Amino acid sequence: MTGRITAVLGPTNTGKTYLAIERMLGHASGMIGFPLRLLARENYDRVVRHKGVRQVALVTGEEKIVPPGARYFLCTVESMPLDRPVAFLAVDEIQLCADPERGHVFTDRLLHARGAEETMFLGAETIRPLLRRLVPAAEIVTRPRFSTLRHAGPRKLTRLPPRCAVVAFSAAEVYQLAEVVRRQRGGTAVVLGALSPRTRNAQVGMFEAGEVDYLVATDAIGMGLNLDLDHVAFARLTKFDGIGTRRLSAPEVAQIAGRAGRHMSDGTFGTTNGVGPLPEALVEAVENHRFEALRHVQWRTRDLDFRSPRALLRSLDRPPPRPELVRARDAEDVAALAALAGDAEIAALACHPEAVRLLWEVCRIPDFQKTLSDQHVHLLGRVYRFLRAPAGRLPEDWVARQIARIERTDGDIDALAARIAQVRTWTYITHRGDWLAGAAHWQERTRAIEDRLSDALHERLTQRFVDRRAALLVRRLRTGDALLAALKPDGAVLVEGQYVGRLEGFRFRVDTAVAGEEAKPLLSAARRALIREIPARIRQLEQDSDAAFVLCADGRIAWRGVAVARLAPGVDALHPQIDPLPSEFLDARARARVHRCLSGWLERHIAARLGPLLRLAAAVGRLSGPARGLAYQLGETLGAASRAAVAAQVRALSRSDRKALAGLGLRLGRESVYLRGALEARSAALRALLWAVHAGVSLPVPTVEEVRAPSFPVGEDMPEGLCLALGYRRFSPPAGTGAAALAVRVDVLERLAYAAHKLAARGPFAATARLRRLAGCDAGALAVVLQGLRYRMLRTEAGVRFVPRRRAASAGKTEGPPVAKRRRRRAGRTGDPDSPFARLRELEVGR
Repeated sequence: MTGRITAVLGPTNTGKTYLAIERMLGHASGMIGFPLRLLARENYDRVVRHKGVRQVALVTGEEKIVPPGARYFLCTVESMPLDRPVAFLAVDEIQLCADPERGHVFTDRLLHARGAEETMFLGAETIRPLLRRLVPAAEIVTRPRFSTLRHAGPRKLTRLPPRCAVVAFSAAEVYQLAEVVRRQRGGTAVVLGALSPRTRNAQVGMFEAGEVDYLVATDAIGMGLNLDLDHVAFARLTKFDGIGTRRLSAPEVAQIAGRAGRHMSDGTFGTTNGVGPLPEALVEAVENHRFEALRHVQWRTRDLDFRSPRALLRSLDRPPPRPELVRARDAEDVAALAALAGDAEIAALACHPEAVRLLWEVCRIPDFQKTLSDQHVHLLGRVYRFLRAPAGRLPEDWVARQIARIERTDGDIDALAARIAQVRTWTYITHRGDWLAGAAHWQERTRAIEDRLSDALHERLTQRFVDRRAALLVRRLRTGDALLAALKPDGAVLVEGQYVGRLEGFRFRVDTAVAGEEAKPLLSAARRALIREIPARIRQLEQDSDAAFVLCADGRIAWRGVAVARLAPGVDALHPQIDPLPSEFLDARARARVHRCLSGWLERHIAARLGPLLRLAAAVGRLSGPARGLAYQLGETLGAASRAAVAAQVRALSRSDRKALAGLGLRLGRESVYLRGALEARSAALRALLWAVHAGVSLPVPTVEEVRAPSFPVGEDMPEGLCLALGYRRFSPPAGTGAAALAVRVDVLERLAYAAHKLAARGPFAATARLRRLAGCDAGALAVVLQGLRYRMLRTEAGVRFVPRRRAASAGKTEGPPVAKRRRRRAGRTGDPDSPFARLRELEVGR
């Protein structure tokens, strides 16, 4: 066949494929070979929309749709039916003639595939010199890129712009990068060479629909994907090419980077920070589309010798006839042929040219798993043995068993990808209609299995690498669109219909399923969505009655059951500070309003329960010096103090001071000074909390039952100050006794001290049942209290007895009331010379 031959060369985004389809549709018939099944399918759908399904055929290794009257054929390069004459023929990406694995197929089409009226080769400028020598009749047309491609330098992975693709060269690296992007940006689509077209299209569809703004891929995006990309970032600049690891060439970088900027939209490319900058020479070459020309293309003879398997292998090893051609390295089909030819049984079956030709067809069954394993060779051997059996077909029960093993949608991403590769091999086999009965049935079944596996793989990829909620919110925030938010009565926050967390008081709690960096976009979305809700909540706080507030045992103030502030030390225990809990939504003015409202409530709350203490504090200014000091000290201890601790102030009180203090409810007892009305059990927890907040400690508070009891045992972690705030005095046992400390209520202690004093006036006394009832404890605990009341414990034959302990008066210490009173009387008698008792000293009294 002869006709016009044209080579349309140029970088990506020059409209070459569009031109070829337009030219084909201008002829009565045509055929285009594409490098990928995905591209063939995409352009098949496009031509069907123009010409109708009856005039268009799709021919790939795994899919054949050939209507009887088909005039236009969209194919993979390997599957082009060259025995069918057409007016127009084109081959896309013709520079792949240099590809080490598939290049020999493209070279064969370059040298031998022609249309009767027009032939067109589409590709990169790098093949121009070789094309001139190999096809001298070709007219070469150069097409410029529609948009500009510019280098943007390295960027951090977390700082990449939206509508960006991140490129790596292994599945493990792609998964790792996709995890990072999911955490930072809410999600990413994933494209790998191992994905089926259906899965790849579904992933790309998410990106194109704007569900995610990022794409992490291998170099599989370099061909066959027209994407709305603005930027391509290389996360690695080396790849494994089947033999070893090497750096990417400038044309390979350009092929991938050229995905950025489609039609008239400019694009950028660069690297991630871990890779470093691209060499200046490479950047210049990519930006200006100037690359070193190809020096040779891959070639394999089409003149095959089918006399025997060994003869076939020798013919495949034939050297190329021209210096521009290099013999292709042994591809998968040649490696499989060599392995099967060494099998004596296979060699015996391949005993004539037709049998050898069949063996070669079997060896060309692709291994989509790319494992080059013995398992694939074993499968090819089984297929050939069945085809050489008398039936000459594959047994349907055997085919059914093989396919049933992979008809499962469980497992992880890698397991599903492996099953898809296996079913693609079986899809290829079923499209050999002469190899098995009911080929159409098996084609439908394998296609259905591939579709189910592809859908399951898409679902797994989406589950792992896409957080639809965060991706949606990030996209809304970027565009500045108003967020549609709703706050449910229970505090649940919905943004764009997605649950993102809960509003507790004035703080937003991010959904517990989200952690780390994922919380950032959610918090940003909530802040913008709740901008009107927080002022309304503050108004509600200010309008609510006191019943809506509660002071919790841990020092926090709850509003409507949710903590909104905590207590902090203030000027004194009765006047703690209030700190609203941190919130992203409260500015200084809003915090001041919350503080003012809660402060007013707390003042009323304390006044209602600790009125006597507040009245005592308010009267300090009207009292004299000693009385003022005593009142101040009782305010610090919240209503009770040891008599010994305030002995100096008590001794200095005048009669009027005592009267004024008594009017305020202050009682000067034998052992304690305390404010009667301030020590009620119902306010004990509040007093204990206020003391702990002022002291800056966090301590367990006794239960209501304990603070109503006459006494209760205390541990080492309960200080004297907390006991006094509760209205109790703490008594610790002498060292080494092993007894427990005891807290005794101050009013009970007064009655106990008086009863003990009356017993002591008669001599040594025992811990009687009446004393134990008064103290509410056993004899051992009572002994600790009595020793604290300055009684000495004696062990006698009659049992344990207690006697007063004499102590010299000293600074800061006081004597028991009976002893002190007697000494004052004696001092009065001897100190006054006019006293009648003074004359008795002068008398001598005989026996």
